[in-house]
Parts: sequence; structure tokens; C-alpha cells
Amino acid sequence: MKVKDFNFELPDKLIAQEPIEPRDESRLMVINREKKEIEGRIFKEVIDYFEAGDTLVRNNTKVIPARLFGYKEKTGGKVEFLLLNQVELDRWETLVKANGKVKVGTRVVFGNGELVAEVKAKTDFGGRVVEFEYTGVFEEILDKLGNMPLPPYITKELEETDKYQTVYAKKRGAAAAPTAGLHFTDQLLDEIKTKGVNIVDITLHVGLGTFRPVKVDDIEDHDMHSEYYEVSQKAAEMINQTKEQGKKVISVGTTSTRTLETVANEDGTVKAEKGWTDIFIYPGYKFKAVDALITNFHLPQSTLLMLISAFASQELALKAYRQAVAEEYRFYSFGDGMLIL
Repeated sequence: MKVKDFNFELPDKLIAQEPIEPRDESRLMVINREKKEIEGRIFKEVIDYFEAGDTLVRNNTKVIPARLFGYKEKTGGKVEFLLLNQVELDRWETLVKANGKVKVGTRVVFGNGELVAEVKAKTDFGGRVVEFEYTGVFEEILDKLGNMPLPPYITKELEETDKYQTVYAKKRGAAAAPTAGLHFTDQLLDEIKTKGVNIVDITLHVGLGTFRPVKVDDIEDHDMHSEYYEVSQKAAEMINQTKEQGKKVISVGTTSTRTLETVANEDGTVKAEKGWTDIFIYPGYKFKAVDALITNFHLPQSTLLMLISAFASQELALKAYRQAVAEEYRFYSFGDGMLIL
């Protein structure tokens, strides 16, 4: 299967630069897989498609100020880090931009020396493993020196960084937001609970695996980067109870979907587990746990669009995307939402 088969024309003007306020007033495209029908709604009306006993599964990861600007200790050359994964206590996988090479052994200083990183190894994706030195609490230093890692296609500075967090963000560790969840407000979530829908939190710390571009011609040749996930016993029990009762498991976002499918058994039940996943979902994949999916509109030729195409069918997904372009839906992180039933 070719990557080019997931291409579509996307005008730059459709790339959302800031979120809609209030969050749940964005547009919602609803796709019915069985009837092959597409309709337009407002996101807060997503509740109309939920029933008592259904379970909404959301990713409670929280974006950290993962972008750091520093300089080489010896030469003063500028260096930019994007923290991806915490592999040990003070060791992180990072993406690096710099004037010149950043070799193993290079020391990078941030702020007034409150934080220093030494490059320990190169990674197979072109990044670096670094070890930080500091005095005090790392999270507090990062909050002081770090910047919110907004995607490169968002060129407008975000005045309120909380707008790039879900209202239920809890567990720090992500390098990017699980953006399908940005549409939910506290009020909408309360209404969903009142309707009798269960809400379950799982965690996947969004990293390179989610937004790494596909640079191969054949999909099967693409390697996903691992991301850390957690599914609690309580969450697994609720999801399995939902399955037993014949109700829907509704996944909020591709990150929740990848996590659920990672821990799913063949019968659709899931197990409590924590670890690292590099699951890559594309057409031909048989979904086991997820019955409905809430997502955003994604990049052409991206792994996210491939996952959507696996869930909705490639033909229906691309038809919906062409319609979204024609009707000027807003794309990407701050864009409009999609519900696939």
C-alpha cells in the first residue's frame, strides 16, 4: 500500500491557527460507516450519538513545556531541544536543532545554568539521548525555562497555553496535545455523565510516534516510534463491562485508539497494562476494542489519516476529507472534529 494513496489537496487557509471559543462550538462531521453517510453538526451535539451505558475513553496526558532553547557550553552555539520521552530519571530522548553538529559528549546550557544537558547517545530517528544536571526539582525548572511545543504549522503565538491542553489533562509527559480532546468543555462532560455515559481515563504520552512524518513510499516500511501508555485496572474493568453489555466504547482521539488496540484481546476486552507501544494502524487492520472514534482532521499522507482510513475505510475517509475541504472545515490541532460511528 502506497503512502501517496492518502494524499489530498489542503489549502493553507484551512489550517486553524487558534481554537474556537467556547471549545465545543467547533464544527463536527459525523460519519456513519454502515450507511456510508456524512452529516454536519456542532461538536457539543456529539452527545446525541451517545447512549447510557456507553463508555467514553479519553487520554489524560498533559503537555509539558518540552521546547528548550540553550547554547553549547564550549562554543556558545544555539541549540533547541524538544523533549520526547523520559527514558530514565534524568535521561530523555530529544529532537535537536542546532548550528552545527551536536555530538555525543556535547554539553548544552539552559537559562543561567540552572539546567545543563550532556548528550549521551544518538537515536535511530536522528535525535539524541541526553542526561540533565540541575539542583532542585526538574519539573519546576522545566516550567521556568521551557516553552509550549506548538506544532510547526501553528504560526500564531498562543497567549494562553492552557488552550493547548485538554480540560482533563492530568499526567505530565506529552510533547504534543491529544487534540481530539480539545473540543470538550467541563459542561459538556458533565452533560455526558448525566446522560449515563461512563468516562474513563487512560494515558499515552504523545511523542514522536504520533506526529513523525512518513518518509517512505510503502506504508509497510514505516517504523513508528514508541510512546509510553498506562491503562489502569479500573479503566479496563469499565471498558470490559461496556463490552459485555453490548454498549459502545467511544475513543477520544487516535492516541486513545492506539492505546486501546495495544491492550486489546481478540474478543475486544482489554487488559490493565503499562508499557511502550509502537502500534501502527493502517487499512487492513481489524479493530478489536474501539466501536466509535472522535478525531480531528489530519495531515495528508500522515499515520493519523491512515488510522482513520482503517477505521472508516479508505474510500469513505478520503471522501469525507474532500468534502471537509470543499465545505471549509478547519484542520489540525485547533481545527474541527469528526465522529466516526
